[in-house]
Amino acid sequence: MVAIEFSKDEKAQLMASIQHFFDAELDQSIGIIKAELVMDFFVKEVGAAYYKKGLQDAHAAFAKRAEDFADDIYGLERAATD
Repeated sequence: MVAIEFSKDEKAQLMASIQHFFDAELDQSIGIIKAELVMDFFVKEVGAAYYKKGLQDAHAAFAKRAEDFADDIYGLERAATD
């Protein structure tokens, strides 16, 4: 899988979101280092599954549109011979 890279600002925003989640939902405050460890874990372990699913969905959508396009071309060919 292609490594998922975030800019410094994106990473800081994600870590702040993780800290907020732990504080609001789990009633547990965590520091920036633990937030980064959680983020790295999810990027590696869970992110790959979401990335793969996204690629599969994009491929299916592209294949459907290509099929529709082929049907349109076939319709134009039939109209030209009628």
